[in-house]
Amino acid sequence: MAEAESVIGTPDSAGADESAVPEERPKGKRRILALFLVAVVAYLLDLGSKIVVVEKLEGREPIKVIGDLLRFEAIRNPGAAFGMGEAFTIIFTCIAAVVIVVIIRLARKLYSLPWAIALGLLLGGALGNLTDRIFRSPGVFEGAVVDFIAPAHFAVFNLADSAIVCGGILIVLLSFRGLDPDGTVHKD
Repeated sequence: MAEAESVIGTPDSAGADESAVPEERPKGKRRILALFLVAVVAYLLDLGSKIVVVEKLEGREPIKVIGDLLRFEAIRNPGAAFGMGEAFTIIFTCIAAVVIVVIIRLARKLYSLPWAIALGLLLGGALGNLTDRIFRSPGVFEGAVVDFIAPAHFAVFNLADSAIVCGGILIVLLSFRGLDPDGTVHKD
């Protein structure tokens, strides 16, 4: 039995009129544009927030945003999530670079707007943290990421981390719904 799948925006073969001309697959250029637009917005928001944090908050007392539940506190994180892996900064830099290359290569086959948004969030977040790892002290490929969003009883993070997590959650949801980056939907 053949696997049931369809392309979003094309008629389902079961209900299609035999004389109807099949629609061409939608062009992916708009999806690629959406991916890069989301990535640029995520990247610029992250970069801008880090510039402000370093200038206005670093070396100063944390700012309470919502009582003891949320504060802004500038820290430098040479590791990964929760400050783990401080000795592996170069490896995290390489992983971020690989993620960026994979997303850019995948963009050529992208026909799904939700996937474009998800990948754009991942790309923007990866670029944001990679920028820190390359250009911040202590040196190239060893830079510490600027984190500043500090919820109570949780790790301190930044907007790039938020973009990566949101993009990852969206990818999981799209995968559970059976939507592929090329726009096909698997109904199995």
